[in-house]
This record gives sequence, C-alpha cells and structure tokens, in this order.
Amino acid sequence: MSYKFNHVHIKANDPEATANWYKQAFNFTIVSDTVRGFGDRFIRCQTEDGVVINISNERTGETLPAGNNDAHWGIEHFGIEVDDMAAEINRLEGLGAVLKEGPIDNGNGMLIAFIGCPQDVRIELMQLPS
Repeated sequence: MSYKFNHVHIKANDPEATANWYKQAFNFTIVSDTVRGFGDRFIRCQTEDGVVINISNERTGETLPAGNNDAHWGIEHFGIEVDDMAAEINRLEGLGAVLKEGPIDNGNGMLIAFIGCPQDVRIELMQLPS
C-alpha cells in the first residue's frame, strides 16, 4: 500500500481571521469556506506548493482546551522555507507573530527560527543554504 500526505488541520476559534492571517503571511489560497454538518466552520486553504491546510473551529458540543505554541509533545510545528530570515521575522512580527527561538545558525549555511502564530500554532522558518 502506498501513502500520500493529505493535509494539516488547525483548530481556531476564528477560522476566517486565522485563514486570512495565513493568506497574508504565507500567500495561502482559500479554496473553500463552508459550515459542515458537525456545526463547525471549515476553511480549506492551500500553500503555494500545493499543501492543504484545513482550518476549523469547534464542532457542535465540542470544547477544546487552550493551545500552546511552545515546544511540546505531539505534532510540534510545521516548517516553511523563506529566502531572507531577518526580513521574514520582521514582517511576520508586524503581522502579530512572536519570535519564540532563533535565528539559529546550524553551521551548514542553514538558519532556522521558531515563531508563535495565531491560535497557538508553532512554525519553523527555514532559510536554506544558497
């Protein structure tokens, strides 16, 4: 059996504001915006390179605990490549992201940094060697 990566799902108390933040921050495209039979608002987004990111709020009768954008067990972050680490950190902080760690020079020409984004999502920014 073969497997294909399908999507990442972000839970957000305001899916529209969250989707719009990712649209502005990382050029996500909003593919669809519906209310599902579960009672949640479900926004399907796509990155420039085709990764699907779903964003939804609580389902009817569902209560979710607070999130955490610090290092933690489970799915801890997802990574996004950037061309200019310093410029991207500055731009994303202007959009409300919080620099959590870095930039860190890995010694091989690669820089990484971690930011906290809306809805307590942790993202690793990666500037690859040129």
